Amino acid sequence: MTTDDFQRNRENFCYRHPDRQSFVLCQRCLRTICPECQTPAAVGVVCPECLRDQQKAQSPAQRKAERRWSRPRAVSASSGRPIVTYTIIGITAFVYLLTLIPGIGESIQQALLYWAPWMYPQLSGQFQPWRLLTVSLVHSGIWHVGLNMLALWMIGRSLEPLLGRWRFLTLYLLSALGGSVAVTLLSFTTPVVGASGAIFGLFGALLVIGRHIGANIAGIAIVLGINLVIGFIPGFNVSWQAHVGGLLAGLLVAFIFTRTRAVRQRGLQIGLLVAVGAGLIALLFVPVLVPAVVVG
Repeated sequence: MTTDDFQRNRENFCYRHPDRQSFVLCQRCLRTICPECQTPAAVGVVCPECLRDQQKAQSPAQRKAERRWSRPRAVSASSGRPIVTYTIIGITAFVYLLTLIPGIGESIQQALLYWAPWMYPQLSGQFQPWRLLTVSLVHSGIWHVGLNMLALWMIGRSLEPLLGRWRFLTLYLLSALGGSVAVTLLSFTTPVVGASGAIFGLFGALLVIGRHIGANIAGIAIVLGINLVIGFIPGFNVSWQAHVGGLLAGLLVAFIFTRTRAVRQRGLQIGLLVAVGAGLIALLFVPVLVPAVVVG
């Protein structure tokens, strides 16, 4: 193509500013737009006309959610990659590889899995509280760790940039803690492994935050429901207690995030998250106060 041909081809210039060269297309109408006319969208950018059409087509709930989430907030999107997500996946994969080493692998798994009696010296003679969280690092097999990390990767890429790294990490850890607490209360003598409690907490957070911003959460709800049901099917050897506990913790933490988004509410948000953690720890005293829980 010659220089004259290039200059005569209007598709090489912004349709709103014919003197500005650009090679970026509106992802809705596919017309060329310059940087001034570009508005970031879920995929690519949109031009001002398509943006107006899109805003006109919004439902009242979507417009209300957009106004809420455009305010200054404590829940802020991070511009970088989901570092926390990748770090958790890397550490979990590393621990899994360690458990495959003959001679030491089984010892590593035994040192990190969760078994409720080890939280009560009066019952087992031991007190090992780190297991409440390290349980999320060990898995029963390649499919177990693979599916959990795949789910974490898929959810974390969207959720971590939205919440920010520290809030995402807090959500993950409190969800893992919630899963361990539920196992303590509902299946006291069953040893468990896996990050499923934390993963279900992320699913729960997606439901709450997605609903809050007016997104279509039907697909998430269906996937979550299927996975919950699987936990109750005999023969699958799945800890439904950890799933339910992690899910409830994730729902609660996400609700706090959505209700304390303003910068001025940051102290309140931190206080409520600390209260959730303290409340989960307090539930661990139930087996001591109500001995029947241990048996049942």
